[in-house]
Amino acid sequence: VQSLGGEVIFASEIDEAAARVYERNWGLRPHGDIVPLTDGTMDVPAHDVLAAGFPCQPFSKSGFQRGLGETRGTLFFNICKILQARRPPVIVLENVRNLAGPRQRGTWATIVRSLRELGYRVSDMPTVFSPHLLPPELGGRPQVRERVFITGTYVGRRRAESETDVGPAVANAPVDGWDPRSWNLEAHLPLDPDVDIERGIDLLSRYGLSESELRWVEVWNDWLASVDVEKLPGFPIWADAFTYPALIPNGTPLWKRDFLIKNAELYRAHRPQIDAWLDRHDGLRDIPPSRRKLEWQAQDTERNLWSCVLHFRPSGIRAKRPTYLPALVAITQTSVFGPRKRRISPREAARLQGLPEWFDFGGQRDALTYKQLGNGVNVGAANHVLRAHVLGDASEINAIAPHIVAAVEKAPTDPIVVSHVGRTAGAAA
Repeated sequence: VQSLGGEVIFASEIDEAAARVYERNWGLRPHGDIVPLTDGTMDVPAHDVLAAGFPCQPFSKSGFQRGLGETRGTLFFNICKILQARRPPVIVLENVRNLAGPRQRGTWATIVRSLRELGYRVSDMPTVFSPHLLPPELGGRPQVRERVFITGTYVGRRRAESETDVGPAVANAPVDGWDPRSWNLEAHLPLDPDVDIERGIDLLSRYGLSESELRWVEVWNDWLASVDVEKLPGFPIWADAFTYPALIPNGTPLWKRDFLIKNAELYRAHRPQIDAWLDRHDGLRDIPPSRRKLEWQAQDTERNLWSCVLHFRPSGIRAKRPTYLPALVAITQTSVFGPRKRRISPREAARLQGLPEWFDFGGQRDALTYKQLGNGVNVGAANHVLRAHVLGDASEINAIAPHIVAAVEKAPTDPIVVSHVGRTAGAAA
């Protein structure tokens, strides 16, 4: 919001560590749980733009009723209570990609209907967008992080329920001809030097891979180099499934059955090479089961894991092209940049989320910083969506709050250029 000329007058954050970081950077102490603030007396002040993310708890499918009763017990209902009391001209809500998935159709319909009942003109179609689709000069970042955004303008219930032919705020596609394959982590993120004595940086010693992790990668690199597969399979390669015929226990799920059969066929076609590989590495006896799986998703990248971006996942070691990174997550699956043989640092992760260099985490544990970043919203993506909505609805918004449109029109297109001075703005205004 600051990047679009706004000022935050209220924020809510239930996590104490995240609240401290927010206050440290924006000079505003967030309120805690939003629920008491919307129960009875409305403690949320009047405002122009409401920006909020809310947990996507399964909404009840039983006893559908008209109005907001269907959403009681969720934080979305508390957001609705704020809208009912304050009627800000513009809203932008954010949630995970699955909110717009096939299993959440009822949830999505309830959200749209509830917002229209409150007088907000919203699209039936979700706005889905990822920062890797934006060029760097517009605040894009090399991270695939698809999120659902819901934008709306207050027009009153009658119009909101009749004017439903509204498209998404932005398309889920590259912007201004940008090619996401053009991302370069070294240059665009950018990556910090592994060791910089003058700045007191030694990222290799802190975020470098352990001896065990280095060994796991080398073992699979040996597989890639020694097993003569014309095209690497798109299915997970499971060393424990290298048998022929396939061993499929009773009750095996269909998806796993399919992978077991495919791995058995892979083993049959290359048995001498795979057996020699297993012999060289003592049958992988000292390698954990989850590291005996390789998911190659690096397409035409050189068949060398050190040329890829890696994730050590419960489902195995996943390799991707070294252009843009997978989404940051709030658990310990921090991306490993293969050419550096280390995980990305918290500062590099902050850059992935579009945070400026001055943004400070106050010396807290790295685990907390990674968690907060994994739960966060990418600045460039949010800026792009809100800007597009305001400019697209400019005539309507001008009729009730022309200062919103004026601020957005004057704001720089790249949110990162906003200076450190006057940093009292944040996620909602």
